[in-house]
Amino acid sequence: MQFDVVTLFPELFAAFLTTGITRRAFASGQVSVKLTNPRDFAVGNYRRIDDRPFGGGPGMVMLAEPLDQCLSAIRAQRNDAAPVLLFSPAGQVLNHAMVSHWAASEGAVLVCGRYEGIDQRFIDQHVTGQISLGDFVLSGGEIAAMALLDAVARLQPGVLGDADSHAQDSFNPALDGLLDCPHYTRPESWQGRPVPEVLLSGHHLRIERWRRDQRLALTARQRPQLIALARQAGRLTAADEALLAGL
Repeated sequence: MQFDVVTLFPELFAAFLTTGITRRAFASGQVSVKLTNPRDFAVGNYRRIDDRPFGGGPGMVMLAEPLDQCLSAIRAQRNDAAPVLLFSPAGQVLNHAMVSHWAASEGAVLVCGRYEGIDQRFIDQHVTGQISLGDFVLSGGEIAAMALLDAVARLQPGVLGDADSHAQDSFNPALDGLLDCPHYTRPESWQGRPVPEVLLSGHHLRIERWRRDQRLALTARQRPQLIALARQAGRLTAADEALLAGL
């Protein structure tokens, strides 16, 4: 799959694409990432990429024309009709289902806005979807683009080493959409805090029940709406309901 990133700051992606476990996906080409700077398509001595907003107000607005030319060049290179995604507070909040969708796709063009925003005419003409990381504002779309690329990369075969690793992630259908349970490692006692005895028992059924109970309790406390969704989908057992009733 190929993701083309439209960004005024391609240098921000250098360390991201070459560091950590997910670099395997980028280095192998499982997830191809190409960076294009719309300033390269701006005209004039200063290659201006933004201007003041009509109607007044603070900040600057990214010009439609350089973005349009940039996208045209990307489309000519891709030779396909890849969807164009804009990172914006107006977008749908990124979640596991969306990540899974793009992880199984052929990729997309990711537009990273800056300044006060992008000329709405470019959005109306080209953008097919908008994504948000949550109810807050970033200086630009680059961090959001990296979040999507990282989440997509770690779902590719062989990237995490253990094929079952991402199946145990929070929000994964394999966990019925619940949060993951707490994890422990050596030493068995740290600053007077022991590892839960059940994890040392070697009794796999008890351990799995404990982990399930922990997932349920944590989700009910931190994200109760996920419990409601799991209940509506019929994913909770009688034992699950008994645990939740006793919290």
